[in-house]
Amino acid sequence: MSMQATVPADAENDVAVAKVDDPVMVPGRRDFLKYRELGVTKASAGRIRAQVTSASQGLSEETGWHVHLCEGQFVYMLSGWVDLEFAGGRKERVAAGDSIYIPGGTPHNETATSDIFELLEVSVPADMGTEVCDAPD
Repeated sequence: MSMQATVPADAENDVAVAKVDDPVMVPGRRDFLKYRELGVTKASAGRIRAQVTSASQGLSEETGWHVHLCEGQFVYMLSGWVDLEFAGGRKERVAAGDSIYIPGGTPHNETATSDIFELLEVSVPADMGTEVCDAPD
């Protein structure tokens, strides 16, 4: 069985190694969080983004309803927890060792977090936009 992927001619398309003792910190969506880039964005020519997000203080207020402009977002909780709300009144607590996949364009609201948490977030594509949206009925 053969698998081929189409890669732009100018793509990095290289192995990415991120060392914990030499983190690459980048700006992110929220000022109170820290974002560690794992090198996947550059290595995949923007097809995938992988970051470790950490907090040293809990969420002080809900993020508000929003959608991400992407194909999908995968989150794996390394420590702590995050509470999410979805349409239809669905509420999920994603705790250490849990994961969640959120398809792009899915309205959601982060309602609470533990005081300290760390998560791995992967999005496709790497350039994931965020737009505020109305709360669902």
